[in-house]
Amino acid sequence: MAALVWDQTGKKYYETGVDKGVYYPLEASGAYGTGEAWDGLMSVEESPSGAEPSAIYANNHKYLELMSEEEFAGTIGAYTYPAGFNACQGVAEMKENTGVYVTQQVRKHFGFSYRTLVGNDTELDDHGYKLHLVYNALAKPSSQTNNSKNDSAEAKELSWEFSTTPVEVGVDKLKPTAHIVIDSRVIDAGKLKKIEDLIYGTEQKEATLPSPKEIYNIIMAEG
Repeated sequence: MAALVWDQTGKKYYETGVDKGVYYPLEASGAYGTGEAWDGLMSVEESPSGAEPSAIYANNHKYLELMSEEEFAGTIGAYTYPAGFNACQGVAEMKENTGVYVTQQVRKHFGFSYRTLVGNDTELDDHGYKLHLVYNALAKPSSQTNNSKNDSAEAKELSWEFSTTPVEVGVDKLKPTAHIVIDSRVIDAGKLKKIEDLIYGTEQKEATLPSPKEIYNIIMAEG
């Protein structure tokens, strides 16, 4: 046993930044297609909802509390977006390779991944990172403002709110989820590389979003 110690050197952690965004189209088969790098990614705001307690009363006092289901949602902010993401914001090309687009079309589901940095007081932002995998997302219509150019140079900022539908994890006692977080400081380095080879692609294989069950099989594999 040991007494608690606060603010130890090397253990003053913080999280910062967002990078390495990737978009994955959800295909009719239920699998995810080839990923596209999401350039110009500015932010990913995570806004889960639900998980609210509801009190039940009996015998003139509080008997217990029930929790509502939690839903994962958020907002993606960027200066631009992958070409394939047009289908997810209800934009379709009138005829292929013509550059003429029609809005207000059916919005397709998608998956995406991004990375957030974990720093500390000795290694700063190089300490580690967390990989975020998001499944079965659906973008909501969002407003865009087109401003006149003026004496203050600025680029148009785009944003998309999204909601998700959880998918099966395939592991006993774990409920369906739409969000997996992988901590580089904890996971085995070899297994982390296998996951990153999948989500970012290699010279031999295209990038794709592995299912939660595939992630589980990788972390449980020997060696």
